[in-house]
Amino acid sequence: MGLFVCRVCCDNKTFDHEGLKGEGDMASEAVIGIIGAMDEEIERLLQAAQEVEEVKVTGMTFYRGNLAGQPVVICKSGVGKVNAAVTTQVLIDRFGAKQVLFTGVAGAIHPELNIGDIVISTYCMHHDMDVTALGFEPGVIPFQETSRFEADGALIQLAEQVCAELFPGRYLKGGVLSGDQFIASRDKVKALFETFPGSACTEMEGAAVAQVCHIHAIPFVIIRSMSDKADGSAHVNFAEFTVEAALHSYQIIERMVSQSA
Repeated sequence: MGLFVCRVCCDNKTFDHEGLKGEGDMASEAVIGIIGAMDEEIERLLQAAQEVEEVKVTGMTFYRGNLAGQPVVICKSGVGKVNAAVTTQVLIDRFGAKQVLFTGVAGAIHPELNIGDIVISTYCMHHDMDVTALGFEPGVIPFQETSRFEADGALIQLAEQVCAELFPGRYLKGGVLSGDQFIASRDKVKALFETFPGSACTEMEGAAVAQVCHIHAIPFVIIRSMSDKADGSAHVNFAEFTVEAALHSYQIIERMVSQSA
C-alpha cells in the first residue's frame, strides 16, 4: 500500500499546474475568471458574453468566451466553501486565470447597509473557523502565515470607481465573512460585526476563493449585493430580493471587465 503525505499551507509558492491543464487552455491570455455560486448570479453574464464555449471539468461547466471585449471564463461554483475553492483552483490551473472576480448576493452585517447595496471586499475571512479552545482568535487558521486574505488594491479601486458611477452612495468597502451557514439571526449578526472589525457582509464562498487566490498570488475581489440583512427575516428577503441584487452585481462586473483592458 502506498502512502502519500502532504502538508497543506497557505504560503505563496510556485506550483506546477501541468497535470490539470489540457488542450485548449488559455494560460497565455490575460483571462478573467468570474464566479457566482448560483444560476441567478451568472445568467446575465452568460447572456452578455460572446463566442461562448462550454468546457466540462471535474463535473462542472465552465463557459469560456468574451465579455465586453475581454477573454473570460464564467462559472457557477455551487454553494459553499469547498465548491468555491475547487472552482477557483480549476480556473487557475486549467484556464490560467490572471485575476478572479466573485459576484453574487450576501447578507448585510454592517448597520449602514440596506438591501440592494453593494459591498466591495477589502479582505475575506472564514468566520466559522473556530479554534478558540486552543487559544487562537476567532477566524484564525492555526499555523498559517495569514487568515485574513486581502483583496487586490487595483481591483478594489476599479470596483469603487464603477460603483460610484452606477450606485452612488449605495456601496461600502469592507470585510467579507464566509461560513458554511446561512445567517438568519440578529444576535449572530451583532456578534460577527463586533468580532471582525471592518466587516460588512456574510456569505458562503468568498473567503475560500480568496484563500486559493492568495496561495497562487492571483489578484481577486469579491463584489456582493445585499439580498437580506442576515436577521430573522433573511429567509424571506433572500427569496424576494435575490434577482434584484444579482442584477446589481452583474452590472458592476460587466462594467469592471469593460474597463479592465
